Amino acid sequence: MAERLSAGDAAPDFTLPTADGGSVTLSELRGHKVILYFYPAAMTPGCTTQACDFRDSLSSLTAAGYTVLGVSKDAPATLATFAERDGLDFPLLSDEDLAVHHRYAAFGEKKLYGKVVEGVIRSTFVIDEDGVLTHALYNVRATGHVASLRKKLGLDA
Repeated sequence: MAERLSAGDAAPDFTLPTADGGSVTLSELRGHKVILYFYPAAMTPGCTTQACDFRDSLSSLTAAGYTVLGVSKDAPATLATFAERDGLDFPLLSDEDLAVHHRYAAFGEKKLYGKVVEGVIRSTFVIDEDGVLTHALYNVRATGHVASLRKKLGLDA
């Protein structure tokens, strides 16, 4: 497993396909603040809760200068269904081979119901305008995560 990232590290660059058939390259977002979050699977209860929380906070996050990107191992077609079903109006990125998950140490051993398993580690990274991490949050909870993140960013909850 890759070593976990920390605030002050350069955010690993990537290009990933989106749910709508396009692609996003992180380095092309320089000059913008980015919230990059990794979640285990589209349309599961926890991931839906988290995605809808980002959706519901999107206008205020955008107003504060943030671009929100969600990343999972789901295929673009599955992400398109997820986005349409739940009205998700921010880019959902497909990392089917988990390469980007590994670069961000968002895949590896984790505890699930008391057992150690290998899988996606629910993680969020906040990246500044220069491509540097200001926050690297691992093992976040789906419920309440966006409110907690807003507090860390100094935004009203």
